[in-house]
Amino acid sequence: MGNHCYVVFFTIACVVFFAEAVRLNEDVEMLDEFGANSTRRSLSACSANNVIDKCWRCKPDWADNRQALAQCAAGFAKGTTGGSGGDTYTVTSNADDDAANPKEGTLRFGVTQSRPLWIVFEKDMVIALTQELVVTSDKTIDGRGAKVEITGGGLTLMNVKNVIIHGINIHDVQEMPGGMIKNSEGPAEMRSKSDGDGICVTGSTKIWIDHCSLSKAVDGLIDVTLGSSMVTISNCKFSQHHKVMLLGADDAHHQDKSMQATVAYNLFTDGCDQRMPRCRFGFFQVVNNNYDRWGTYAIGGSSAPTILSQGNKFLAPDDATKKNVLVRADAPESEYMTWNWRSEKDSLENGAIFLASGSDPSLTGEQQGLMIQAEPGESVPQLTSSAGVLSCVAGQPC
Repeated sequence: MGNHCYVVFFTIACVVFFAEAVRLNEDVEMLDEFGANSTRRSLSACSANNVIDKCWRCKPDWADNRQALAQCAAGFAKGTTGGSGGDTYTVTSNADDDAANPKEGTLRFGVTQSRPLWIVFEKDMVIALTQELVVTSDKTIDGRGAKVEITGGGLTLMNVKNVIIHGINIHDVQEMPGGMIKNSEGPAEMRSKSDGDGICVTGSTKIWIDHCSLSKAVDGLIDVTLGSSMVTISNCKFSQHHKVMLLGADDAHHQDKSMQATVAYNLFTDGCDQRMPRCRFGFFQVVNNNYDRWGTYAIGGSSAPTILSQGNKFLAPDDATKKNVLVRADAPESEYMTWNWRSEKDSLENGAIFLASGSDPSLTGEQQGLMIQAEPGESVPQLTSSAGVLSCVAGQPC
């Protein structure tokens, strides 16, 4: 009887043990499958929310094909090639000891070469410029994969074409004394004192500034002047600055009548007072930007610019005297109310007021082809959620 019970007990124990083993194996397989799926999901997950970011950020091989970024330019800078087709130049040193004779491996050496270059950074670095940094045509400054800060001198793009500036934190920019500064592969030339702009664009075309963070400059964070055109400023974060962005420097500069610029998917926050942007003469699409309060005003201008405000989120400051989004300057009301300043799909919050004027302009075929399709202003927090410098890791979606 005892032996019989022992056999029965042993048999039941074996069955239970076998069943448990099968269950554990199935659980392991399920965990393996879940883990694999989770990994696949993490690789495929992408926080890209606007048309520019969707072009490249979801691709884990972006670091192996950096120059594909140029294909993502949108707005009036669409077609900007930057350093496409050129060699990759790696910045290995943050030194800027000699602005007249920069050493190979420095950023200043790379941006003054005459050939197309795609400029990347070996590691994180803070580059304290001792003079303005003069950038030549057909260059991309690509900070993806490194934490790159530029302080001291700002960037100057003068009479150049096809320049992309991406993923750089530019801050604490000062006036620089001028002197002998290298601005090409040739000998250095004498340059006058700089104004202290973060990025100064003059007489230049096909310029794209994307995913940069800009703050604390003596003059403007970005100035685009003197006949510059085909410019897009996108996905940038602007903060802690008085006069943020100037598109057209003077009412006497009639060459700016040809200026066409796109301001898209940017975040203006944390102490931005005015000029987001301030426009003269030209044609400007200001689309799907996030205005997180302002000091004096958000968008302004003079000299009859055309400003299309589309799908922006305007959160007015609490001050009851600062609710107006717009400021029109240097003309009587009878004149400035004829300017074409139009609003479409904008979200006006906390009492924000947008007083439109003029009429909807007749767009040319080129303008229609280069305009970014506006999404409703309510979508702006998501569209601008990654504004500013990104943290990108090679081999993963950015």
